[in-house]
Amino acid sequence: MAFRTVQVEQALAHLRSADPVLEDVIDRVGPFTLRAKRDRFAMLVRSILSQQISTKAAESIRNRLLTRLKPEPLKPGSLANLTDEDLRAVGLSGQKVRYLRDLIDHVQSGQIELATIGRRDDTEIIAALTQVKGIGEWTAQMFLIFSLGRMDVLPHADLGIRTALKNLYALDDLPNRADAERLAMPWRPYATIASWYCWRSLELTSPADSTE
Repeated sequence: MAFRTVQVEQALAHLRSADPVLEDVIDRVGPFTLRAKRDRFAMLVRSILSQQISTKAAESIRNRLLTRLKPEPLKPGSLANLTDEDLRAVGLSGQKVRYLRDLIDHVQSGQIELATIGRRDDTEIIAALTQVKGIGEWTAQMFLIFSLGRMDVLPHADLGIRTALKNLYALDDLPNRADAERLAMPWRPYATIASWYCWRSLELTSPADSTE
């Protein structure tokens, strides 16, 4: 499911009226441009590859993996055909190799049906995905946002979200889950849209910076 224009317009109207702080961020950032990614399996693989390394390093490993798979696409079957040595050769740690094997097993066995997973509610999807080794709540929430286009996801443990909340709401410390949920209460049922604007707010310069 993609983010539909009508839904986004409704979300922006709601967020503007519900939260003056976020209204200012929306004005400064501009239009909502996030588009959900269609390839659900590739999204989960990318999430595992990206754990605890830089974005640049993860992208390099991903590109080497795609090259190793050619001419096959990145699918459970083609990935399963690679040996552990193949996967280690493109830069994966032994732990991440085990994570990918577990993901493949869950998908190929039908324990996780990616083609139909979008029919389930958010809580059920998080419960299903976190059965896979190496996939925690944060990764499942990213899947809900970036693959399924769900409208009301608050990734409360995400460092970018916590940093944005601290900055925007002048908090003394990074918020815990309870604080994040409290601040996000006015955003419901459009926490995903608000979260995206929180991430984008980290790219903004302050009014004082822009006048220097």
